[in-house]
Amino acid sequence: MSMLQRVARLPKKSFDMVKNATVIDKRKLYATWEHIQLTKLLAYLDVDCVFDIGASQGEYAEMLRKKAAYKGYIFSFEPNPHDARIARERAEGDDKWTVIELAISESDGDAQFNVMRASQFSSLSAPKNDDVELFRHVNSVAETITVKTERLETTLRRLRAEYGFERPFLKMDTQGFDVKIVQASAGIMREFVGMQSELAIAKLYETSVDFREAITEYERCGFSLSAFVPNNSGHFPCLLEIDCVMIRSDLAPSWLALGNAPESSAFPVFDPNQVWWTS
Repeated sequence: MSMLQRVARLPKKSFDMVKNATVIDKRKLYATWEHIQLTKLLAYLDVDCVFDIGASQGEYAEMLRKKAAYKGYIFSFEPNPHDARIARERAEGDDKWTVIELAISESDGDAQFNVMRASQFSSLSAPKNDDVELFRHVNSVAETITVKTERLETTLRRLRAEYGFERPFLKMDTQGFDVKIVQASAGIMREFVGMQSELAIAKLYETSVDFREAITEYERCGFSLSAFVPNNSGHFPCLLEIDCVMIRSDLAPSWLALGNAPESSAFPVFDPNQVWWTS
């Protein structure tokens, strides 16, 4: 029996309780937190451009369009030619989504890029499997290629001059390189209104930075935590990685800085009683 058939058989009182509920597959619940957070935050910050660094095959950009109601510019940066090609296919017909075959890094020039056996693990950094044996068979180098690199500052200046966006948001998922990107362009970080970065709880790369150090670095650049959101279904009972979503500190609500929150929050509260769970 389908879920809809089960709902139709409910007594009227129960049916009235669930008719306006959100339907969530438990297997995909982890992604829902990210969708909700980004939908609210990108609108709150009035974002008009997203830098999607470490775009892989375009999954994040596609999520922004389909799940986060975002309609502005997206620049997806992916140095792996195979993955960049798939991302371009996804972006076809979307004149505000551009896929660029480029690694955002510490310097302008070129670098050796490690294509792993599972492409989502590919990185400028070498793999490190000492902390977690689970990924050793996929987080290993299949081939090394030469890719073009640019500092974030260089890319921001070039694209802003061409497209004229004013309120960019930065998303990074570079497999161990996020903090290095920020450190190399620290002087322009506050030109972004918000950011999202993958945090390493377990270190899977030689350049991985402890999640506490990463947050401290981002705070030093003028950002405050907005949320932690899962970036995969997890490896119960351990946490290996998670994304942090941050807002530029001066854009936080004034009542937050003053410690004077309004009596009733303007932000919707997640109510599990308004969710119809499916297995």
